[in-house]
Amino acid sequence: NNHMIRQLLRPLPQSARRAGGRAARRMERAAPLAEELRPVRAGLIGGQYRPLDAAAVQAIDSAVYQILEEIGLSQAPETGIGYMTAAGAIAGDDGRIRFPRALVDDMLAKAARNITLHGQDPKHDLLLSGSRVHYGTAGAAVHVVDVEANDYRESWLSDIYDAARIVEKMDNIHFFQRPMVARDIADPAALDLNTVYAAVKGTTKHVGASFTEAPFLAPTISMLHEIAGGEDQWRARPFVSNSNCFVVPPLRFATESCQVMEAAVQAGMPVLLLSAGQAGATAPAAIAGAVAQALSEVIAGLIYVNAMVPGYPCIVGTWPFVSDLRSGAMSGGSGEQGLLTACCAQMLQHYGLPGGAAAGMSDSKMPDAQSGYEKGSTLVMAGLSGLNMVYEAAGMHASLLGFCLESLIIDNDMLGQCLRCVRGIEVSEESIGIDVMRDVCIDGPGHYLGHSQTIGLMQTEYVYPAIGDRSSPKEWAELGKPNLVVAAVKAKQDILQNFHPAHISPELDTALRANYDIRLD
Repeated sequence: NNHMIRQLLRPLPQSARRAGGRAARRMERAAPLAEELRPVRAGLIGGQYRPLDAAAVQAIDSAVYQILEEIGLSQAPETGIGYMTAAGAIAGDDGRIRFPRALVDDMLAKAARNITLHGQDPKHDLLLSGSRVHYGTAGAAVHVVDVEANDYRESWLSDIYDAARIVEKMDNIHFFQRPMVARDIADPAALDLNTVYAAVKGTTKHVGASFTEAPFLAPTISMLHEIAGGEDQWRARPFVSNSNCFVVPPLRFATESCQVMEAAVQAGMPVLLLSAGQAGATAPAAIAGAVAQALSEVIAGLIYVNAMVPGYPCIVGTWPFVSDLRSGAMSGGSGEQGLLTACCAQMLQHYGLPGGAAAGMSDSKMPDAQSGYEKGSTLVMAGLSGLNMVYEAAGMHASLLGFCLESLIIDNDMLGQCLRCVRGIEVSEESIGIDVMRDVCIDGPGHYLGHSQTIGLMQTEYVYPAIGDRSSPKEWAELGKPNLVVAAVKAKQDILQNFHPAHISPELDTALRANYDIRLD
């Protein structure tokens, strides 16, 4: 405890302190670390947690092939039927498209691996490879959590922009996928355009967005060309991806979304192939069955896209959700959700596919203790399983119905802890440090507090919360008894009042507003 630390520090002789020691050490610790020296960062390698044994992996794998070959998917658009049957899929008289094993193997071999999701700023590029882990937002919440009023209100376009601005400042939130629906824009075409504009204006990190209908992509793509500096620059570094619910579980294509997917591919926009069945409702209640169905659906989507453009950058989005079987309501914060997500991650690594799933979706309505334990448990499981893209990882409440700006800041602290777990423990002769023990115990003061190893590891090995409180009860009282949510409100207000992103120049912004129906004040 702090009292013991102070007592241990007292015997340190003056000679043990370097000239100007305390001030110098403070300046050294305040200096920003190089990215490769930070204790946590985007793309740490997970995969330590594997909920399935080898026999279970093989059983689910066999089930996926059987589902695709014997059951298949229905309701594909005519264009999709054309692409897939030309590649070797079979269109049955019952309206279902089935996929022979040889076709599945061929398309899995052609699928893109090691893909990069670009940011407007290259420092935010994300490499989706192996079991590299990235946390970010997502969702379609229709309410904003007002923590000060202990209430909910409708979400607006300005909330999306504000959320993007906050995410830009959060080191442990690596990408920004639209987390809310702008309820103040009724026209779907204007909604799609303005959602993307608010997101890319608020953050230089990679952005994910959805589109209602295929024709609505054209103005957005044109706008993105202008922001990128031209179509060639956009295609070289597309910094927006399409989150596409191309299936309506169980095992049915969603016609309009498939048409959006085709338009996104033609425009050079990476695609998240998203299957969002709900266990016990639109997916089997058994966790293994829900995972097998989700994998079958997204692999069908992968075949669809690779039949259009072999090796096209796709994120395989297995997002099976959990139902509370007593009521049928979604339960995003449940332990079963953590298991579903981790199982999906393990299976995606089995296929060697870059993928994503959801975790961190608290059922709690406010950032409270329930929110903390639900988010923390599911998010650390997702990270330890090596999931490439952990969606819904920050800010989400009420099983995806409410989004909280303050929770972005609280969850950023939590994600730092999760990432430290993902990083794990480096074991070497140096890290075990027999010589350090000898130095301290035989030749030194009997503790490690002032040792050069301790000082050297303070920033590179340990993660510290930005707003979380680690003071003693006495210090906590002296500080005015700080409250986590109150601290998050203050941090949010500081960002929104003082941070105004300028990566889109005023001149370009003026041109965009002249050319497009931009509604953000």
